Amino acid sequence: MAQIDDSHYQGADLYSDGDIEDEILAMVRSGTSPEELLRQDNRWPVLYHLAPERRNLLEWYPFRPEARLLEVGAGCGALTGLFCERVAEVQAVELSRRRSQIIYERHRQRDNLRIMVGNLADIRLTEKFDYIALIGVLEYAGAFMPGPDPYRQLLRRLAEMLQPDGVIFVALENKFGLKYFAGAAEDHTSRLFEGIEGYPGNGPARTFARNELEQLLQEAGLTRHTFYYPHPDYKLPREVFSDEFPPQPGHLLGAAPNYDHERLRLLNETRAWVNIIRAGQFPSFANSFLVTAGVTQPGATT
Repeated sequence: MAQIDDSHYQGADLYSDGDIEDEILAMVRSGTSPEELLRQDNRWPVLYHLAPERRNLLEWYPFRPEARLLEVGAGCGALTGLFCERVAEVQAVELSRRRSQIIYERHRQRDNLRIMVGNLADIRLTEKFDYIALIGVLEYAGAFMPGPDPYRQLLRRLAEMLQPDGVIFVALENKFGLKYFAGAAEDHTSRLFEGIEGYPGNGPARTFARNELEQLLQEAGLTRHTFYYPHPDYKLPREVFSDEFPPQPGHLLGAAPNYDHERLRLLNETRAWVNIIRAGQFPSFANSFLVTAGVTQPGATT
């Protein structure tokens, strides 16, 4: 049976999709399969938290079955079940008590799962982990990590928690993703061109271009890293590309949907992708990044 620890909870859910999370909690308690729930209700928060496609992001990854994994910002447990299936021990940290309860109800039969409610900045973990999952969380570091440099600070702290050969998974949007040039609003602020223009509105989150993210990782000591490119994004990926296996000119990529609001269509994304791929610029304009990162050991080469 899964365990839940709320001893670090500060008494308020500071991040939430609102009252619809109470509905999601009732849904998962009903025992109805996610597929059936989604046939009945296609609202974006329900789709995002319950869609089985979320697993596509890391379903393919060769996890070591004896490993220990820390999931930071586990949300409503979309990937927690996958992790519990693939490794020996999962510790999931989630800021929201309500979301933590959803995780528990979804995966309560997993005896290798411990859920900790609270801010990672307030939780002192002494263990070292083989894997750390940071999926859709780094961009919010400014909201929950203290200090003048929260993004690097978060990555540095997690790097210290890795086993010598451990891996951190980082997934987030590319601020120069093609969809943003094509008329999709910035995912976190719902404003057009917000990331492209450098976040002039000082919104709640901040994403990065590939070279910026690479620099963040390097400065955090995570010098051993590989970039992957989930398409159309990391949230509901249908395909995952890499520098070693990028999309080829004959591979037609579709437009990125907006599930939570209407979007403009300023250009034909499929045609644009063809031209971008031919020019060898796919990594610069991919809509999302997934990075596997680790600390290079003395004597090793990056």
